[in-house]
Amino acid sequence: MARSYDLTSGSIPQHLLRLAAPLIMGNILQQLYNTVDAFILGRFAGDLEFAAVGVAGSVMNLFLFMITGACTGISVIFAQLYGAGERERFRREHWLSLSCGLAVTLVCSGLGFLLLSPLLRSELKTFVSVYLTIILASLPAAFLYNLYGALLRAIGRANAALMVLAAAVTVNVALDYCFVARFQLGIAGAAWATAASQAISAVLCILYLRRKAPELIFARADCRMDGELLKRTAHFSFVTALHQSSLCIGKLLVQGAVNTGGTDMISAYTATTRIEGFANSFGDSGSAATSVLVAQNRGAGKEERVKESFRSSLFLMLAMGLAMPLIMYVSASTSVGFMLGTRSGAAFENARDYLKLVALFYTLCFTGNTFAGYFNGIGKVCVPFLGATSHIAL
Repeated sequence: MARSYDLTSGSIPQHLLRLAAPLIMGNILQQLYNTVDAFILGRFAGDLEFAAVGVAGSVMNLFLFMITGACTGISVIFAQLYGAGERERFRREHWLSLSCGLAVTLVCSGLGFLLLSPLLRSELKTFVSVYLTIILASLPAAFLYNLYGALLRAIGRANAALMVLAAAVTVNVALDYCFVARFQLGIAGAAWATAASQAISAVLCILYLRRKAPELIFARADCRMDGELLKRTAHFSFVTALHQSSLCIGKLLVQGAVNTGGTDMISAYTATTRIEGFANSFGDSGSAATSVLVAQNRGAGKEERVKESFRSSLFLMLAMGLAMPLIMYVSASTSVGFMLGTRSGAAFENARDYLKLVALFYTLCFTGNTFAGYFNGIGKVCVPFLGATSHIAL
């Protein structure tokens, strides 16, 4: 394996920036999946479909956050094994996480279909149901992309995951326009575009890994049970899935309150959650970069570099945590107007006021992301989960 992807030697700040930069871009592109849906629906479909994609998106995000959270935990194991040079166990973990993860994802899809029920007042029920049915059917593709994206990031190839995602987002935008604007498929077209993009991302990641790092692809000899590794995988993935989904659950609880306020308030909340998604991309990316950097060095037994990784991450996240609230506050009217297509009315005023208030607390959010990345990287995945749970409870 090329030494340029080894994070256990060389400048830690440089490694952190090289990891964080493509992760930030990747997370921003990831937000485009939902944002493009909402933007095109807002321009070429009706108000009800625009509001419905916000409600359906909250439920969809719960499933996707569980998947991405689980893959985040698995990536810690990948990074630690990679840093320790244990290629055989790496391949075995690859097989275990793929086979068991797909099985769990299929179960989640089935449960989602069984529990799918009306989420809002009658005028939105049909739209929400159509969107979620398609998304639930495509969850295995979402899992495959997130698993292989996590694997690539764990071995330091975040740029590759970014390029794959950029290609998929391009397809997503094109399909969104074709299905919604040209073919008039409405909210179903937006869902099909997102599902197709996830599938393309998964295929491209797998092809890249087979071409550039075939030694990490499992063979028949690697497809055997490893009780210790399976237990560790189950623990890490379960806890990090709960951690990632806990904030989404909080959003769902807020969505329940918002839904009582009428279509204007629902539209306002839909717009602001999209904007917050972009802001959170920076904190989430810093946390993921910290986790990979810490995990590889922890796997290699280099504790001093683990501590230095934390300090460098804290400095970077504080800098972003001071800049982001200012940007969000100053640009609140512009960004909300862009999302809603108007700079007047009750929906615009609600969204603008919400964004200005929540921006004041983003420094604390980014600081917390540093600690979450550090504790994930050293394998203490319960600590970030407890923090997020306390956040939701309060």
